[in-house]
Amino acid sequence: MNDIDYQQIIMWVIIVIAAGFLGQFGKSFATYLIERARQKKSHAASGKPEGAVSPPAESAPQASMSETTNTEGKAEKKAVKALVKLRKKERG
Repeated sequence: MNDIDYQQIIMWVIIVIAAGFLGQFGKSFATYLIERARQKKSHAASGKPEGAVSPPAESAPQASMSETTNTEGKAEKKAVKALVKLRKKERG
């Protein structure tokens, strides 16, 4: 039992902790770079600047005012839903 070198044990513990630290942050950095590359690729393919949204489709004239606002509300909801779906797809 007298052959234990505490200085060497401490050195190996520090090496293992440093390797874990570098590994975790290396993984996070790689994930960040991959996400950034995906965003650039998707924006280049769409040809739109970031945050650009196409306007909702306009509906044909309706007989009453309440039907017109209802249809516009539905079109707006569809546009928002499509945008959320697109953003989820970009995130992976």
